[in-house]
Amino acid sequence: MSSTRDHHRILNFNLFGEAGDLPDVVHCETIASRSRLNDWEFAPHRHARLHQVLLVADGGGTARIEGRTIPLSPMTLINVAVGDVHGFSFMPGTEGWVVTFAAEMLDQSLIPSEGVSAALTQSFTGRAGAGECAVMEAIFAEHGSRAYGRAQMLRALGLQLLTLAARAMVGGADLSLPALGEGEGNRAAQLLRRFDALLEAHFFDHWTVADYASALSVTPQHLSRVLREATGEPASKAIEARIIREARRNLVFTNLPVTTIAYELGYSDPAYFSRVFTRATGHSPVAFRQKAND
Repeated sequence: MSSTRDHHRILNFNLFGEAGDLPDVVHCETIASRSRLNDWEFAPHRHARLHQVLLVADGGGTARIEGRTIPLSPMTLINVAVGDVHGFSFMPGTEGWVVTFAAEMLDQSLIPSEGVSAALTQSFTGRAGAGECAVMEAIFAEHGSRAYGRAQMLRALGLQLLTLAARAMVGGADLSLPALGEGEGNRAAQLLRRFDALLEAHFFDHWTVADYASALSVTPQHLSRVLREATGEPASKAIEARIIREARRNLVFTNLPVTTIAYELGYSDPAYFSRVFTRATGHSPVAFRQKAND
């Protein structure tokens, strides 16, 4: 969770893992630890490659997610999907937890056919119970330790938390986010969601901006304008970023040769893939893999 006093534009925030190397398995902080430093206010912002799960244990406030305002009470579970605009106003003294996942971890841990990843693509709130609290406490305890198998345990606990969040979404328990209406901002949000879904399905195919725009029945200029207003970058950058994210995941979580990764990502020229990756990350694929595994 990051903060800003700039209420005139939506910012992309770089938290752990949003630039350069892959981070720790998860990032953990209490709601109070950062809120105290920012008068308990977090202006609307987004994370391009991060997914967050929050649990308000005591206190409350208000969440603003994708233009919708949701009251927060004790034992509220909040799922903030990758890329969704969100902000918070917490009551002073509010207690709870925030766990942040790099998108690469979700790509690695969740099997699309099982449905959990699809549920987590939507931001929502639900009721938390003893099970969610216990998992949060276990994640924080493990994160602060240096015990043998720490990374593996954090992955297992993180997957458990994500699954519990998805279960709350599918179960429909006290969901507070209504369906999007027909306002201009909501139409843009709907277009972004449809674009994200197409991007997941076709980034391997190296669709152009024009291909995505045609499938969405809009002009390439309109698609890029909506993406730029929401993220600060045109559609072409979002397309490249999704490919780079998959490349990062393969470089860290597999032993595939760089040439094989390039071919699997749809590049006929591995040297060209290396140039694209280096330009996007500041490291060659080989150097990135070595640094991530140090």
